[in-house]
Amino acid sequence: MASKQGLLLALLAAVAVACLIPAASAATAVEYCKKGKNYPVKVSGVEIVPDPVVPGQAATFKVKASTDKPIKEGKLVIDVKYWVIWAIPVHSETHDICQETSCPATGDFVIAHSQTLPSYTPPGSYTIDMTVKGENDEELSCISFGFSIGFAASS
Repeated sequence: MASKQGLLLALLAAVAVACLIPAASAATAVEYCKKGKNYPVKVSGVEIVPDPVVPGQAATFKVKASTDKPIKEGKLVIDVKYWVIWAIPVHSETHDICQETSCPATGDFVIAHSQTLPSYTPPGSYTIDMTVKGENDEELSCISFGFSIGFAASS
């Protein structure tokens, strides 16, 4: 009986440690904002490094995409929501798309956005709505994906 309890405690400790060690990166599930809409920019995946994101450390969001329509200019609009019981909008920002990828973007390309979150950012579940807008604010794509923020690293 004692050995079974010891084995169970060792297994629980191993699981707890594994949950505390952040992965280097992970593929993230992505949904289009408007299901069924035929966006000119197709998104094949999102990678978040590190995952979970750690407050006070740089995090990079890489969006793998493709298009037949060259993107010469535009905007990347990022809206972040924090999930408690419902989604609470906490941050919004807009960037020149050509600062986040090489322009003109055509064929397969990657939009990479890096940011360091303040060390006081609360841990938990978040959602990002990311919209790519082209010339004249044409909506080229809009995706939504979740990510987690862990506890701040101790210094």
